[in-house]
Amino acid sequence: MIAAYSTPGGRARVCPEFVGREDLLALAERRWAESAEGSGQLLVLAGEAGIGKSRLLDEMVARIAAPRTIEVGAFPSDRETPGVLLLGLSAELRRAGESELADRIRSLVIEDGMAGDPLRRRRLMVAELTGAVEDALATPTLLRLEDIHWADELSLEVLERVAGALRSSPSMALVTYRTEELFPQTEFQLWRTRLLAQRRAEEVRLSRLDADGTARMFASILGREAAEDERDRLLAASDGIPLHIEELVAGGFEHVPDTIAEAVIDRTRRLRPRTREALSAAAVIGRSFDAALLARITGDSAIEVEIMLDELMVEHFVVRRSDDRFDFRHALIRDAVYEDTGAAHRRSLHAAVAWATDAARFPAAWVSDHFERAGLADEAYGRALAAADRASHVSAHREAAELFERAERTMPADASMAEQANLHRLLAAEQVAVDDNEAAETEYLQAIDLLRAEGDEVAAAELVPSLVAVRHLLGADLESRMRDLDDALARLDGLPENETRHARAQLLASLAAANMLDRRLEDAEGYGQRAAALIAADDLESRSGVDATIGSVFVFAGRLDEGWALLESTIERSVEAGLEASAARAYRMLGTSASVLVAYARAERWLTDGIRYTRSVERWNDAHYLTAHLAHVRWATGDWVDATELASRALADGRCAITTRVTALHVLGYLALGRADFEGARTILNEARAIGEGMRELQRLSPALWGLAELALREERFGDAVELCEAGFEASARVTDAAYLFPFVVTGTRAILAGGAPGAAPTDTARAWIDKCAVLLRRRGIPGTLSAISHAEGLLELASGRPGQARILLETASAGWDANSRWWEGTEALIDRAVCATRSRSPAAASELIAEAMDRATSTGAAALVAQAERAGRGVPRDDGTFPLTAREVEVARLVATGSTNRQIAASLSIAPKTVGSHVEHILAKLGAARRAEIAAWAAEHPRARAN
Repeated sequence: MIAAYSTPGGRARVCPEFVGREDLLALAERRWAESAEGSGQLLVLAGEAGIGKSRLLDEMVARIAAPRTIEVGAFPSDRETPGVLLLGLSAELRRAGESELADRIRSLVIEDGMAGDPLRRRRLMVAELTGAVEDALATPTLLRLEDIHWADELSLEVLERVAGALRSSPSMALVTYRTEELFPQTEFQLWRTRLLAQRRAEEVRLSRLDADGTARMFASILGREAAEDERDRLLAASDGIPLHIEELVAGGFEHVPDTIAEAVIDRTRRLRPRTREALSAAAVIGRSFDAALLARITGDSAIEVEIMLDELMVEHFVVRRSDDRFDFRHALIRDAVYEDTGAAHRRSLHAAVAWATDAARFPAAWVSDHFERAGLADEAYGRALAAADRASHVSAHREAAELFERAERTMPADASMAEQANLHRLLAAEQVAVDDNEAAETEYLQAIDLLRAEGDEVAAAELVPSLVAVRHLLGADLESRMRDLDDALARLDGLPENETRHARAQLLASLAAANMLDRRLEDAEGYGQRAAALIAADDLESRSGVDATIGSVFVFAGRLDEGWALLESTIERSVEAGLEASAARAYRMLGTSASVLVAYARAERWLTDGIRYTRSVERWNDAHYLTAHLAHVRWATGDWVDATELASRALADGRCAITTRVTALHVLGYLALGRADFEGARTILNEARAIGEGMRELQRLSPALWGLAELALREERFGDAVELCEAGFEASARVTDAAYLFPFVVTGTRAILAGGAPGAAPTDTARAWIDKCAVLLRRRGIPGTLSAISHAEGLLELASGRPGQARILLETASAGWDANSRWWEGTEALIDRAVCATRSRSPAAASELIAEAMDRATSTGAAALVAQAERAGRGVPRDDGTFPLTAREVEVARLVATGSTNRQIAASLSIAPKTVGSHVEHILAKLGAARRAEIAAWAAEHPRARAN
């Protein structure tokens, strides 16, 4: 237990009794026992501020009694300095006698020493740091990490890797974080999500104390039982949060302050004036501070500071962490003291801290923060730039962005336009890296405007492709993006060719990529060839980018062999040259193109290789995007278990851009649809549709439209299905696309034949629909898409009463879908062939086809296709030639075939019209039909049908 200290009045400030949490203490002991046997554990304690996480850690450490405990904490300013938590670990290892390991970690963080581009340096540094920390944990150790929500990105990345190796070590990590810091898409939130999803960590949440727990703390602190009204007032005021209970009871409970801050400030007024001044100085330094620095700030001697710190410990404002190191007992106490310090006095203290720590070579990010808070902008500016450059150097993008923002805030008024533009450019690049695209757009625009005002059109033009890429992610349409690029090209006219050659090549390459994304293939190829002609022979990076675009253009245009070969050679060249970004983009273009073009075997190979490569070079956004497309391949080929796992992982892994998200949503929407979770499918696919409409790109929008069309078809909203299919056609027709059009062909045909297009005869409307779609499919000639034509024509022949022709077409379609591993349409084709066999009076063949379709659908969990097969199966006669209809139902069916209304049938059979309606519903259900016309078709095909 933590010892209880008394105030001069005799009251304990910290509750002598540890109240509750016995289950968590027991859990920690069990996990330590497992760790001691070589199966290390990571236990995460989550809870709101003041809930007692630190106190619980103290109790756990005492219970476990590990041979070595290392304690490290994170603080709010740590996010700006890459590796600062690891530096804290280095210092603690040194105190534990591990000087060699401590020096190794510190050297890696401070000096880096890695060669290559920022991504490569970051990757190597993370690997080296991970190895160093793993070496430290090879000795049985209890690692205590507090307030990890404030940790920097580099430290989190290293800890994530260490978590994987911890399972085979004799050590255990205890980690705490504040639940109120779980903001969406922050590095910490993503880190936590990955660890828990991959089961590398175990998390428990601390709950608030109830009335009994509150009363126990009251009694422990004051030495007497609480009256019922006292207990109720205390519970209401403290919300059952232990820190609040301690602070509120501190004044003897005669007065209950309105806030925890008021309670803390009330207590500071009882301190000696010099001690209170030292407390304010400590709060300005931060949550953690050392006595030597505090002495430099206050101007007091070491002995005087020690006396004041003793007083602050007795009053439970601070706790000693080591001989010279102190922490505020809780961040809320530090915050209250900081806010209570006058603004002018705070500025002077920040200035003192900044100058003192700058001279002592503290991290530049930390020093620049104090200079800014002191109002010394010029001093803050240079140090913020240096810190941002360091963060960018190791790909700590979030930290770099925050530091560049500080540099912008503190930029000297006389900075040149070129210097201002460069700062905006640097900040924009970091904002793109952390997906803050709206802010990046603003920064790029400011940089371009400044460069143009300076008269540097070439430098401005070189930034326009980056601006256009950001605007694409924000949903800008192709025309507006092309205007930006064309305008930048026009501004280069008249300038010397040797000065503009590189900028022109980049602009043309960007135009090629933009047109490719919207599947304007001829335009994309033209721009790509013009860019290629301008690229210097030794500019392999630019050449790779253009070749990847042109290769994709070729395959979507039907020039498959030529396109695949160019894409594969681009990957090989880029990997060999160490061009990680270029290689990753080429993997994306090849793998995703194959996925869309129904070349699933090729897609499987290159997507899998691409995921392995991008993970190895830690290009996580690319890895997640490729994973989402691999999920699509697994869905398309009938491996729905893997598809679910991959799509969910891509969606949840966190570092995904909007393109990854929309692709994963398409797959999850299709899976929900196939499993007959229609409401789930609607929600998911509508979200994907909204994203696609915002981005205004065929490849983002069209898949969602098809999923929604299939959903409408299965809910018998045939008009909606036809409307969605027409929207899909129009989107593809605008750019002469076939790859995204082909699924609509069969879906649209079914919806039209079911009566979804009133006006002309359904068969005539379906014929026109198939013909216009076939023009686009045949023009591109992509093999995996052409089965849609024969499938749709087979359905049309079947509806037209020509089952012989239908059988040939449907068998052709079925063979084509299966040859290309297109599972969904392949299974539907089996069902359609069964219906055709039934109408051709081949019940045995129909039964075999239904059985095969049912087996495929059932094994995959495709409840929607199971239902479709069951409906078709009801129309197959039994072995004895009978149908599952009663004699009366057979009579009604034959009269329906004559075109009689329910009232006319009722008169003929001397029954009520309502009874006729019931018979018709039963017939529809038993035959798996949706309309009276299908009953008529059945009656015509089975004139001698007998009742069951």
